Amino acid sequence: MTFQAVLFDLDGTLLDTAGDMGAAANHVIESLGLPALTEAVLQCTTSDGAYALLKAGIHQELIEHHGLEQLRRQMLSFYGDNLCHHTRPYEGVPALLDWLNTSRIPWGVVTNKPAALTVPLLAGLTLFQHCGVTVSADTLPQKKPHPAPLLYAAERLSVAPERCVYIGDHRRDIDAGRAAGMTTVAATWGYISAGEDPESWQADHRLGTVYALQAWLEDTFGTNR
Repeated sequence: MTFQAVLFDLDGTLLDTAGDMGAAANHVIESLGLPALTEAVLQCTTSDGAYALLKAGIHQELIEHHGLEQLRRQMLSFYGDNLCHHTRPYEGVPALLDWLNTSRIPWGVVTNKPAALTVPLLAGLTLFQHCGVTVSADTLPQKKPHPAPLLYAAERLSVAPERCVYIGDHRRDIDAGRAAGMTTVAATWGYISAGEDPESWQADHRLGTVYALQAWLEDTFGTNR
């Protein structure tokens, strides 16, 4: 197989956003007089999004009283105002993206983060200036694990889906990539939910560091060239 493009999930794959997502969730949770979520909880829950973070810290009676959607809006409002205080690329990501750019390999981001949060976050980080396509949760009617966002990203890059590699830290990433006919890589350095076994996701490859990913990509794309 000759590969031509690389697509990434965002949170837990390229960026460690748990600090800012956690601060937003804890802003809401602590306003209700409840203890903040711990770092351990944040690391295994952030990839599941706002609802999961709130449910991890607020008991059901309070959720029913205040309304989960209202709590989510409060959390995302705070998060939108504080997008990049603690967020950082994972170690090795700047070098990886630089290698992709230097090698003229098209790459992009497919995330379940809403565009209202994704666009300003990426705009504030210079390492994304050469990102070829960004697909957010609301770009299309469907989101991951549906394959449509990945197929759309491949189309925007003018690359056949089977020529793309998709990398993510959640089962839905692998399910979406497999359904789209892409080669999939499980990013096991990311936000692996408690009780999850990435080996069961049936990814084509499982890699534990960004450095290992770059080495694999260099070998794979080097073979193609």
